[in-house]
Amino acid sequence: MSKKILGIGNAIVDVFVKVEDSFLSKNNLIKGSMKLIEKREFEILKSTIKIEKIQAGGSVANTMAGISYLEGNASFIGKINSDEFGKIYKKSLEKIKVNFTYSEKNENLSTGASIIFITPDSERTMCTYLGISSQLSKNDINDEYIKNYEMILLEGYLWDKGISEEMFKHTISLAKKNKTKIVMSLSDIFCVNRHRGDFFKLLIDDLDILIGNEKEMNELMQKNNLIDSINELKKINKLIIITRSENGSLAVLNNEIISCKSIKVKKVLDLTGAGDLFASGFLKEYLEKSNINKCLQTGSELAARVIQKIGARLN
Repeated sequence: MSKKILGIGNAIVDVFVKVEDSFLSKNNLIKGSMKLIEKREFEILKSTIKIEKIQAGGSVANTMAGISYLEGNASFIGKINSDEFGKIYKKSLEKIKVNFTYSEKNENLSTGASIIFITPDSERTMCTYLGISSQLSKNDINDEYIKNYEMILLEGYLWDKGISEEMFKHTISLAKKNKTKIVMSLSDIFCVNRHRGDFFKLLIDDLDILIGNEKEMNELMQKNNLIDSINELKKINKLIIITRSENGSLAVLNNEIISCKSIKVKKVLDLTGAGDLFASGFLKEYLEKSNINKCLQTGSELAARVIQKIGARLN
């Protein structure tokens, strides 16, 4: 039986849309960013677009889906409502054999959703209505959940709300008690900018593995280039994974740096799931005790596959 991993994150329904750059300018959206919006703005945007695809999303859920694709044993906890989007969300994960351990009920907020605008250069810009997903609390996570897993994955996005931040700390406490490895993804450069001090403290005190892209790591370390960031990261006794798009990826552990080239593809359609699926490949191999080179390679392979499709699913 494959070793088990539990992902905890925002349960967000992904709504995929193709747009021109002019659409982003017209709506004051920064290309490549993730903007949090309210329900009313979400509905206004939704009324102006032609939807390409709808599926269960959220960064951590995407990673769990990728692990399931590799025949890993993946579970996910995220908060949904028992509304139409909630039903779509649950069914979408169950269909690909990701164990969804949250019991949905009638809530005062809708299931969270994110409109993902894909421009001709394949970059994605997200407008996210968190809805009930932001209300995931420590009462939704208990010791029985955590103790059955070798590893948990948390996302930086969860730090954006007070209730979720409390849940984050509670989950880490349970994981430490059960000697479960703790992994965190940095999520987004703006997220790192808002919570840099907290994230750095988490890295020093709590995390076993940190995953982020080059810009996020530079923001975290307050450096202008990756070399300077790596020199600081070398001083921290943690496994740090850095993705660099077409420049490949690398792992930093103590004084050792292990690098991996990216895999060339003929045509990039959508960059939505690249980082999430890289994490799938890396963590699946890591759980199977593969060497770090193999972990990076499998991560790169999955990232290369998913960017040739619309959306963050290989299933």
